[in-house]
Amino acid sequence: MDILTLVGLVAGVLIVILAMLTNASFLTFLNLPGLAIVLGGTFAVTLIKFRMASVMSAFRLAMSAAFTDRMARPAELIREVGSLAVVVRKEGILGLENHQTGNEFLQKAINLCVDGHSPELVEEALAQEAQQTAERYEVAERVFRGIGESAPAIGMLGTLVGLVQMLNTLDDPSSIGPAMAIALLTTLYGAFIAQLIALPLADKLQLKAEDEARNQLLILTSIKNIMRGENPRVMTELLSSFVTPEQRTGLAPEREA
Repeated sequence: MDILTLVGLVAGVLIVILAMLTNASFLTFLNLPGLAIVLGGTFAVTLIKFRMASVMSAFRLAMSAAFTDRMARPAELIREVGSLAVVVRKEGILGLENHQTGNEFLQKAINLCVDGHSPELVEEALAQEAQQTAERYEVAERVFRGIGESAPAIGMLGTLVGLVQMLNTLDDPSSIGPAMAIALLTTLYGAFIAQLIALPLADKLQLKAEDEARNQLLILTSIKNIMRGENPRVMTELLSSFVTPEQRTGLAPEREA
């Protein structure tokens, strides 16, 4: 689990709730008509902007990517592909036939190589896979940015609705309070959804997409070098640019006997 995402989300929500409870009860800030306006309106605008399949895919990707930390570190990948290069130098490409890895992209690359496909076809297949992954992340990020843009705007619409209701019932003092509650709370709900949920998740998805693209480029570069029969130590030296200088110690595989 990506603990920082969860901690940040919980901390942000708790801070707002504690601020609400300082001088008032939680029910003071609960207005179901206003909440319905913001949630329903934001959902409706999101469906207008995107296909339902894209919205569902975005939420699934957010749950699997933003709240989990399954992405391999570049240093770990470099060590793994370095060991693969050593095996290929000693046993040939078929030496990877029984190798299993937790990285789906790397596993696909290994399977393509073992199946005997040409380097050009392997490179094209992996490049297409990387492009499709990037597009999925991009769509998910756009969905959450769209929610982040729509929620405050719908909140302002709810504010206008509440103000109109309040102005139309000024002769009835008992109705001013509920109308003013809708007017103010819808703006609060919209800002809450945008600033504490949607936009942070969009930024996290963008970061995860960049990490995924970097790892896939690292793997693609590695496989190209392995299929060319490149020396494992030379290949590792080329891949060291994917990590910081402090992380480059111990990346090179053992020298061949």
